Amino acid sequence: MEHVGEWWTLLILHDAFDGYTRFDQFQESLGISSSMLTTRLKTLVTDGLLERRPYQTSPVRHEYVLTEVGRSLRPVIVALAAWGNSRLAPDKRSMILVDANSGEQVEPVVVDAKTGRRLDDSAAYVFTAGPAASDAMRNRYAKGPTPPAEGA
Repeated sequence: MEHVGEWWTLLILHDAFDGYTRFDQFQESLGISSSMLTTRLKTLVTDGLLERRPYQTSPVRHEYVLTEVGRSLRPVIVALAAWGNSRLAPDKRSMILVDANSGEQVEPVVVDAKTGRRLDDSAAYVFTAGPAASDAMRNRYAKGPTPPAEGA
């Protein structure tokens, strides 16, 4: 969450997945101030999600390209967009995900890679402490997995 917890970060990454690489492209698309965009891009580069590369030498200009780590966030962005769209009537959706070859709209879901089962069943899948959990996290889950609250 430290990498994508800020709203502008998600929007910049979304634009990067759409092929935007240049400062002015991000700024025009998002309507973000130069100072905020500069700050967010620096953070994304520092965090290893974007790489800053020169594309012009006189004067020097840079582009921002997704790294492998940055590209690995695409399913997260897709899942967030799908979640948002699921709460809108089809005619109210400003963007949809389609198959690049057929143009058919797709409805993304998150599944367990091993079983193929959907992970949105909160009764079937719960969190528990992992190997690197802090003492507080271990205490939280000391009694084992907790079933979700009613209606969760």
